[in-house]
Amino acid sequence: MELRHLRYFITVAETGGFGRAAKLLHVAQSAISEQIRDLETELGVPLFDRQNRRIQLTYQGEQFLEDARAVMEQATRAVENVQRTQRGEVGKLTVGFFVGGMGPFFSAIIREFRRIYPGIQVSLVEMAPGMQYQALQAGTIDVSFTRTLPAVHASQLRSEPLRTEPFYAVLLRTHPLARQPSVFMRELAGETFILNDRRYSPAVFDKVITLCTEAGFSPKLGATGSVSSGVIALVEAGEGVAILPQGSRILGSEDIVWVPLADKGAVIDMVVAWSPKMERPALKSFLEMVRRRRKVEKM
Repeated sequence: MELRHLRYFITVAETGGFGRAAKLLHVAQSAISEQIRDLETELGVPLFDRQNRRIQLTYQGEQFLEDARAVMEQATRAVENVQRTQRGEVGKLTVGFFVGGMGPFFSAIIREFRRIYPGIQVSLVEMAPGMQYQALQAGTIDVSFTRTLPAVHASQLRSEPLRTEPFYAVLLRTHPLARQPSVFMRELAGETFILNDRRYSPAVFDKVITLCTEAGFSPKLGATGSVSSGVIALVEAGEGVAILPQGSRILGSEDIVWVPLADKGAVIDMVVAWSPKMERPALKSFLEMVRRRRKVEKM
């Protein structure tokens, strides 16, 4: 049994005659009659009562018509869904992010994407940048808002820049430098540094070490935090000072101050990253929206 058999049967049933169905389908009447006979033979039951001038459905035919319509409707939906999938209008998309990473840009993208593509199921997964790189390669997430890719992952993944964030010195409110409008890294040379654990935030860790080196000193390292909120908590506890990107300021408290770094190059990039092996239509639609919004915000 093929869909063609069902389509011919439904048309004959709805028009009440083989001739009318043939005209509507632009098929020879003999071909339709033959296909209906083949269908009845396969089913083992008569579908039409041919004794009257206007053929009518048998009881079995009436039951079969209901099911045949359902099958054709499902087939039509299947075609529409696969075409929508190809256009990137339906599917699933898992997005990785980290707190303090994107701010209003990230939330606006997610809201807009869900509004324009209601057929795509979007799942958000919070994870540190270091974990995102591995998840992208493993296919656990499809796309992520993260830091610049480390060299070890750059050959396997793709990324595009989104924005550049300045660094701040995170100090206790009682710190001697807390009231300055800005601070140079060299002024912090004698401090104990609280850093993001490199396993979770390699880009931030490496950048802070580079800034210290460029300022002419090797930092005295204290405790580390797996996430920025943990780093800030350690600063609040008096364990040392920290250097964090602007986006982490949403995690601050009244006990600390954020003093801009005055050093040239004291910035770090945010990127959108993905695996080219997982570049499905839904992901392409998402990336196109990210690019459009990035252009608008830069205007």
